[in-house]
Amino acid sequence: MPWSHLSLPIISRLRRPLLLAGMVTTMCMTPVFANEVDDVSQLLRTGQHAAALNKADSFLRKNPRDAQMRFLRGVILTEQNKKAEAIDVFTRLTKDYPMLPEPYNNLAVLYASAGEYEKARHALDQAIRTNPAYATAYENLGDVHAKLASQAYDKALQLDHRNNTAQSKLTMVRSLVGHTENVAPPVAVASTPTVPSALPVVAPAEKEGKKQISETAEPTVAQVERKPEPLPAARPVEQIKQDIQQAEQKNAKEDEVARAEVLRAVESWAAAWSARDVGAYLHAYANDFVMPGGQSRKSWEAQRRARIEDKRRISVKITEPRITVDGDKATVHFFQRYDSDRLKSDSHKTLVLKKQGGAWRIQQERTGN
Repeated sequence: MPWSHLSLPIISRLRRPLLLAGMVTTMCMTPVFANEVDDVSQLLRTGQHAAALNKADSFLRKNPRDAQMRFLRGVILTEQNKKAEAIDVFTRLTKDYPMLPEPYNNLAVLYASAGEYEKARHALDQAIRTNPAYATAYENLGDVHAKLASQAYDKALQLDHRNNTAQSKLTMVRSLVGHTENVAPPVAVASTPTVPSALPVVAPAEKEGKKQISETAEPTVAQVERKPEPLPAARPVEQIKQDIQQAEQKNAKEDEVARAEVLRAVESWAAAWSARDVGAYLHAYANDFVMPGGQSRKSWEAQRRARIEDKRRISVKITEPRITVDGDKATVHFFQRYDSDRLKSDSHKTLVLKKQGGAWRIQQERTGN
């Protein structure tokens, strides 16, 4: 069954120049960003997947929110058969840019290739809800429904092998599946080629001995040709740009809020340390905190308690914090000034925090640059 794999960075099987189509043209790339996307797309088009992924990762370390490169990274991972990682990329894109239908479509392709047709159907419904004029999603949705119908009829026959009606319908659906498997991937007539279609999603048992529908069989409702409803007009480009800007503003605001929460958590940790409040200090660490030196949690806590309680005075000050947040994880680099009645020290420190029980807690602690 061919899966139309429309994407932001479009790759062609034909010998045509690499072009950007679909949503990419609406995202107002700067010339530098456009060149980066072109370079990665060229590597992907020529089968240099590892080099393409390295270049995409390098770009995203500096521009982690860039939707185009994130999407292209998902395409690369798909080509490398790293389906779980590709699904994660496209899922995050649907959360960050819910107005874009292409990530939903590519999620559906990956789910369907794993036989998860209900998930594929849901993703395609989301793609169509986002853009009712997305013909590719409609085509893929039809294929998913055919697979679901095949499974349902097969189950009916398992429960009642004498059900001739179910057998007739199953034969018809499997014949349809067998027909569509041999159809070549769609090629755009215009100057914007399509990406390679995903592998056909067909169970091994269905690849052999496909039955043909009898010419004398009674035509079922599903066999009656229906004229498709006209699709609504596509959304204006300006509306898409506005949606993307709103999503980016929302993401920026959420990042700002998250960074403020992380900073408060780190400052509370330092304040508890300064106040020699061992309970609050230890509570700042996550349940899965990575213990230094491989020691047990119990021995580490005993050691920390002894080092805090044997001081008459402690002052811990944090300056120059640099915070990055990625979902439920955050990294904080800062300069720490420690002063007690026994020791004074200045050092660079890194804390990795995770959200646990609604609060940010320390998962890793490192000293040095």
